[in-house]
Amino acid sequence: MISVKSPREIELMRIAGRIVAETHELLREVIRPGITTLELDTIAEAHIKKSGGIPAFKGYNGFPASICSSINEQVVHGIPGSTMLKDGDIIGIDIGAVYEGYYGDAARSYGIGHIDDERERLLKVTEESFFAGIEHALAGKRLSDVSNAIQKHVESNGFSIVRDFVGHGIGSSMHEEPQIPNYGPPNKGPRLVAGMA
Repeated sequence: MISVKSPREIELMRIAGRIVAETHELLREVIRPGITTLELDTIAEAHIKKSGGIPAFKGYNGFPASICSSINEQVVHGIPGSTMLKDGDIIGIDIGAVYEGYYGDAARSYGIGHIDDERERLLKVTEESFFAGIEHALAGKRLSDVSNAIQKHVESNGFSIVRDFVGHGIGSSMHEEPQIPNYGPPNKGPRLVAGMA
């Protein structure tokens, strides 16, 4: 069942989300060829803690780090280590933070140094598809309208969807209902209401 959050819960999630967003911005400034994913993890963890949050991923189901760092063909959940980023790489970084018992969680992709035109286009279409989905995350819409908008944008630009992973609800747990695939027909699933997250 999809829970509806109170205004207080949403405010705490907003603070956790702000910590995650600020951590992404900090990493965006330091990501460059030659930095290791472990260095990025150390920077992220320090910033989350300094901001009053707790790294959400560290220790979650035994995960050993504060961020997930996935390079090039690795889709998600990469463990930071001694791997140095190289010019032309793409890295996906997933960051989670807990603030007063409520979670924020966001993944972003970054191009390292100079990336070729096709990789640049992939990053652009990926970001656009995220916002295409958000445009449909409105009270009264159906959950699959979000999924369908993402799929349509990605496929209309000549790319394909990774179907093995989904987005998810969030709140006082990192992974809450509903699961949100990045594909599917429109006008299916539960109707969205204000306060769902």
